[in-house]
Amino acid sequence: MPSPHDTLAPRISAAIAAAFGEDFRDADPVLRPSQFADLQVNAALALSKRVGMPPRKVAESIVEHLDVADLCSGVEISGPGFINVTLADSWIAAAVVEMAGDPRLGVEIQPQLVIPIDYSAPNVAKEMHVGHLRTTVVGDALARTLEHLGHRVIRQNHVGDWGTPFGMLVEHLLDVGEGSEAARLVETDPNAFYAAAREKFDGGAEFADRSRARVVALQAGDPETVRVWESLLGLSKKYFNRIYSTLGVTLTDADLAGESMYNDDLASICDELQAKGIAVESEGALCIFMDEFTGREGKPVPLIIRKSDGGYGYATTDLATIKYRVERLHADKILYVVGAPQALHFQMVWAAARLAGWLPSDVVPIHVQIGNVLGEDKKILRTREGVALKLMALLDDGVTKARAYVDEARPDLSETERATIARQVGIGAIKYADLSVAHDSAYVFDLDRMVSLTGNTGPYLQYAAARVRSIFRSAGEDVTGVPRAVEVREPAERALGLQLLEFGSVVRHVGHELEPHRLAAYLFELAQAFSSFYEHCPVLKAEGSVRESRLALCSLTAAVMVQGLDLLGVETPTEM
Repeated sequence: MPSPHDTLAPRISAAIAAAFGEDFRDADPVLRPSQFADLQVNAALALSKRVGMPPRKVAESIVEHLDVADLCSGVEISGPGFINVTLADSWIAAAVVEMAGDPRLGVEIQPQLVIPIDYSAPNVAKEMHVGHLRTTVVGDALARTLEHLGHRVIRQNHVGDWGTPFGMLVEHLLDVGEGSEAARLVETDPNAFYAAAREKFDGGAEFADRSRARVVALQAGDPETVRVWESLLGLSKKYFNRIYSTLGVTLTDADLAGESMYNDDLASICDELQAKGIAVESEGALCIFMDEFTGREGKPVPLIIRKSDGGYGYATTDLATIKYRVERLHADKILYVVGAPQALHFQMVWAAARLAGWLPSDVVPIHVQIGNVLGEDKKILRTREGVALKLMALLDDGVTKARAYVDEARPDLSETERATIARQVGIGAIKYADLSVAHDSAYVFDLDRMVSLTGNTGPYLQYAAARVRSIFRSAGEDVTGVPRAVEVREPAERALGLQLLEFGSVVRHVGHELEPHRLAAYLFELAQAFSSFYEHCPVLKAEGSVRESRLALCSLTAAVMVQGLDLLGVETPTEM
C-alpha cells in the first residue's frame, strides 16, 4: 500500500508530462512535509529553466493538470512556486483502514536479491568487546529488514579462527587439559585463557617452539591438531552464542564462515592472480599494484596477497570470500558491516577482484561503515585500565540499570516478570541507542541516557507500545482485535494517521539505503504522534464510532511499533 508521498509523486509526474510534454516526465518532484500543508511539492524551480517560464507560472501549469480530487482537500501555490497539498481526511481514514487490514502493514515484498551480509566477526578465544557491538547490532537490523522486504539474506559471521596465534592456543589447551576448568575459560572468560597462553609464549622458549611447530601441523591438516583446534572452536561457539542470545540477534552456528573456511583456497588465489599478470613479486612478497591507489609522492600502494615469509594476510582471505560469495552463494549484493577504517582495504580488494573477473559489474559490494563507540571523554570507550570494555559487562550493566527502574516502578509484578522486562528494556536501550545514530557516525555511550523513559530512547518507544496495550487491557479487548472503521476529525488523529501511513516507505528506504537510524527516527516520531493523540483524543471515554475509530488507530500504532522495533531487533514488553 503506497504512502501519501508515494501516492502523490506519480500524479505530480503525470501532471508535469501533461503540462509540458512526455519529455519532462522524468522530472523528479521533491515532496516534503511543510508547516503549511501535509506535503509541499518543489518542482517548479527545477523546471523553470527547462521550460523557459517563471517558477510560479510553472506551478500554475502543474496544478491545472493535477488530478487529485480523490486524494486531496486542498492544493495551493505559495511563494515563488511551491505547491502545498492537503490530503483529504476521508482519504487518510480509508488508507489507514486498508493498512490495518494488511498483514504486512504496507511493507511491499520486493523482487528477491541474494544478499550475503558479513557482520559481527569476533575472534576465537578472545572476548567480544564494545567494538563488536555496532557491527553485530547494525548488521542484524539490516539482515532482519532485508529479509522482511523479501530478499534472501545469507548471514556470514567471518570469525577469526585461523592463523599463527592458534598454535599457541592449541598448545595451551593441551597443557591445561581439554576438559579442565582452565579450558572452560574459553567459554566464560576468553581473555584470561588467551592471556595465559600469551604469557607462556612470551616467557618460555620451549613453549614458543612447540607453538610454532603446532601452527605448521595445523596448516598441514594434522588430524590430532585439527581435532584440538575444533574443540577450541566449540568452546568459543558457546561464548559467542551466550553473547548473541543476550543481545537477541539472529546469528547461529550455521552462519559461521570463518577465516579457516578459505584456507585451502589461498594458494590457488595467488597462483591465479599471478598467472593473469595481476599480481607480481615485489621485495619477496606477492603484490597487486593498481593505478588508482597511490600513496606519498604518487607511488602505488601494494595490496599484499602473500607475504615475504610465504604467509597470507587479510587481503588474500577477503579475495577468497568475495570469490566464494559470488560463485557459490550467487550474490547480487554483498554487505560488509565493518569498521570505517577498513574503507581503503575493501576498495582495493574489490578493485582487485574485478580485475580478476571474480566480481562482475552486476554484483554490488557495499561497505556499511561502522563508527566508534566513545566514552564521556570523546575517546574510544575503554576501561580505566585502558583496555577495550567487555561487551558482556556492558550488557549486564544495562540490564542492572533497567532492573532498578522496573523494581521501583512496578513492585506489583512478580520477580520473573520484572526480570524479563529488565532484560528487554536494558538490552533494548543499548541496541536502540546504537541504531538511532547513523552507522558511520561515532556516538557517546551514556547508559543513564539510554535507559531513560524520556527523549529518543529505546525505553521511550517500548513504553509507548506498552501504553497502547494497556488501553486494550482496560477495555477488556484484544489489541489486534477486529478491523474497525476509522474517522479522522481531530488534528491529532490526522497527524497520527499520516505518520502510520509512512511506515512502508520508511522500511523500503532502510533496505535501499542501509540506514537503520531512519527507522529508529520514524518510530520515535510515531511515538510522539501517539503521545499527542493520547493526550488530546480520549479513547475509552469516547463513545460509539469515535471510540471504535480511536481504538483502531491505537491497534495499528501498536502493530507498527512492535513490527518496527522487531526489525531493529528490539523487543517490546507487554507492560512496563
